[in-house]
Amino acid sequence: MSYVQKTLQPGELLIYRTSLHWIVFVPSIGGIAAGLAIHFYAGQLGTMSGVVSNAGLALVIVGVVMGISVWIQYISTEMAITNRRVIAKVGFIWRRTIEMERQKVESVSVNQSILGRILDYGTIIVRGTGSTLEPMSNIDSPMEFRNKLLAG
Repeated sequence: MSYVQKTLQPGELLIYRTSLHWIVFVPSIGGIAAGLAIHFYAGQLGTMSGVVSNAGLALVIVGVVMGISVWIQYISTEMAITNRRVIAKVGFIWRRTIEMERQKVESVSVNQSILGRILDYGTIIVRGTGSTLEPMSNIDSPMEFRNKLLAG
């Protein structure tokens, strides 16, 4: 059961939930692909092929470790809107949660790059009276999150 579902109060309804976008996996996949390419094509270099091949394998290992770290972050990050609150939770073993009453929300900022607009991801910043929800980067469908939050 997710953190959001565990913390719902009596009469509170979940309106919208989002998480990280798949784009967060691109650096680790790129590292793995580059490492494999270096490793397999190192034989064409001649005398330095062993060193280059090992460097390629090291890059693969770094990419896998990065991928595992990002996957843990991916499955442990939640942002949700209920009929009463905005909730953000990050972390697996350690946890950081931020909750704000919807009536206290003053503004919602969405920052998207060109690629973010094309692939539908971006950064969300929710500002409230007396508090600010920290920026949540690489969030899936940030404009839909904003629209659901402001519609209520």
